[in-house]
Amino acid sequence: MRRRFTVLLALSGALSGLLCAAPMASSDSAHRPVILVHGYNADPGVWGSLADDLKDSGYSDGEIFRWSYDTHASVNETLAGQFAAYVAGVRARTGADQVDVVAHSFGSLPARWYLAFGGGTQRVAHMVSLGGPNHGTYTAWACAAWDQACRDMSPGSYVQKHLAAGDETPGATRYATFWSNCDEVINPDSSVLLSGAVNTEAGCLDHNALLGDDGVSSGVRAFLATP
Repeated sequence: MRRRFTVLLALSGALSGLLCAAPMASSDSAHRPVILVHGYNADPGVWGSLADDLKDSGYSDGEIFRWSYDTHASVNETLAGQFAAYVAGVRARTGADQVDVVAHSFGSLPARWYLAFGGGTQRVAHMVSLGGPNHGTYTAWACAAWDQACRDMSPGSYVQKHLAAGDETPGATRYATFWSNCDEVINPDSSVLLSGAVNTEAGCLDHNALLGDDGVSSGVRAFLATP
């Protein structure tokens, strides 16, 4: 009986060791959750190509999130707060201390407002802006008369002035932008660039082509992998 108890104790210890070792192996291969933020008049479906590339790079479905929101709402009054709540939800669901954010076009503005004025720099490790109207775009004047988001994207707007005041890349968050010299939506093209960010010229791409370009995807994934 004593010998049988000793064998069972040894087996129990070995099993316990295996169970304790498993989470360590899992955490070694885990990635920080990525939140993908679509642009104006778009939806989460635009991220199909980049999401697939992230999965090919080892991300799991549970590490990739796509925020859906009303693209006609106010950046500072509505969307930044909603985005903060979404980030909190992703962190609660995954147990991650921080997330990474990749935003396209108008989606860059609520994400940046959250970082600048909503305490987001403590929760976001990497922030990537693809063709973001980070200093405004004159094309937004075409819809500014009736649409709040277009007013927020217009040069000199309340949102633009506040985001440009002081440090454009605040906190310990690492920032990157990807911009095109053929962007038909962002005017001028240089509006995308942020002081203190890793600013990368993507070549002659249409505004929406930034979403599916292989070079941009590779650059984004390499940037997210930096410490």
